[in-house]
Amino acid sequence: MPSPPRDPAKPVFPPVISDTQAPSSPRTQRTLRRLQSAHTLGARAAIAPQPSLISQQRRAEQRNPSPTRVSALNRSPQRGRANSDATPPLLHQINNLSAARRSGLKKPVFSHGHLSLQQIIREGPTDGDFLGALESARWKVADEGVNSAEDGMSTLRIYVWLVLLDAPIMRTDDYLALIHRGASPAYSKIRNDTFRTLTTDPLFRRRVSEASLIRVLNAIAWKLHDANDDQRRPASRSSSSFRSRGSLTGSASGAGSDPGTYVQGMNVLAAPFLYAARSEAEAFVAFHSLVTRECPAYIRGAMDGVHRGLALVDKVLAIVDPKLSMYLTAKGLSAEIYAFPSVLTLCACTPPLPEVLRLWDFLFAYGPHLNIICIVAQLTIMRGQILQSPSPNKVLRSFPQLNADLVKSVTIGIIKKIPDDVYAEIVSHAL
Repeated sequence: MPSPPRDPAKPVFPPVISDTQAPSSPRTQRTLRRLQSAHTLGARAAIAPQPSLISQQRRAEQRNPSPTRVSALNRSPQRGRANSDATPPLLHQINNLSAARRSGLKKPVFSHGHLSLQQIIREGPTDGDFLGALESARWKVADEGVNSAEDGMSTLRIYVWLVLLDAPIMRTDDYLALIHRGASPAYSKIRNDTFRTLTTDPLFRRRVSEASLIRVLNAIAWKLHDANDDQRRPASRSSSSFRSRGSLTGSASGAGSDPGTYVQGMNVLAAPFLYAARSEAEAFVAFHSLVTRECPAYIRGAMDGVHRGLALVDKVLAIVDPKLSMYLTAKGLSAEIYAFPSVLTLCACTPPLPEVLRLWDFLFAYGPHLNIICIVAQLTIMRGQILQSPSPNKVLRSFPQLNADLVKSVTIGIIKKIPDDVYAEIVSHAL
């Protein structure tokens, strides 16, 4: 049944009801304690100022070239860890994970390794060991995953995401203030997209209303609009500030009246947050942290980060599977043609949604930039089907159903084959 016509000029803001309030349940107090503990773990910067978890991982990987990454298997995981190397390169952990699974050896020992992921999030770090708790949490996400039902629902996942994204504490009233401002300059663009969000996914449609998605995206648009206004004000700023402002807004191509506040596709990128969260405010703060700190270049007017990511998909595929790469090139198929939605949405456009959530657990633990390699992993998984097709563009119109565990496993194998300079491009392409 076709959707009813919409009047973009007429703002519609349904009242913020139960989906922005704490769930009514006999376990409400336990839920609040869990949230407070998660905030305690995530707000470590207030006690000892540190870059965000993923930022630390990026720096560590840039400081440690491939010889360190490749030889990570030879390092002893049993020794106590000092703060100087408390956030190791990606492969130091996941190579150990792969080796332990293959050989049946004991898993590496971490400071909070004796605790479950739920205990780490609920109780917070012991003895003020924030980095040790975070390292243990990342390991457990990669090794065991986040406990969830078949439909992907989990009372723990959103708190894990908030911690891994280092999302700040935000009062619900602050979110409501953004809602009560009414329609943002990007409102009509948002309304043109929201009714198309994951329309074929019954799980999403059953849990998340279009009104909820509109409110979160409109609040994000206001927040980004305010940030752009702050950078445009000519109050005694250095020339470097103005250069950074120009970088933030980018080209107005495809950006509507206010570049850098909303681009088409952000609706799909926001969808998993609303599905996983227990309130709109939680979804808002996690989504805002992702798009402003981890992939800001994805939402600038020209979406430069997305286009850099697409070029990297082609480059990585040529490195790890030259035959498949040349076949696609001969057919005139570059990643710009078939992978744009997968790059922009961190694979959220590929069903089923529960598998997207599990893949995002991995991406948030070790960096959303790894999505580029996850896309290449999906191409190599379907290489036989592509190579046997005289018209591979038909095959690539929609990727096969996502299998998060398989994609993660193939991704880990691909990382080892990537040269340092290309890996550095992947790490920074979305910034």
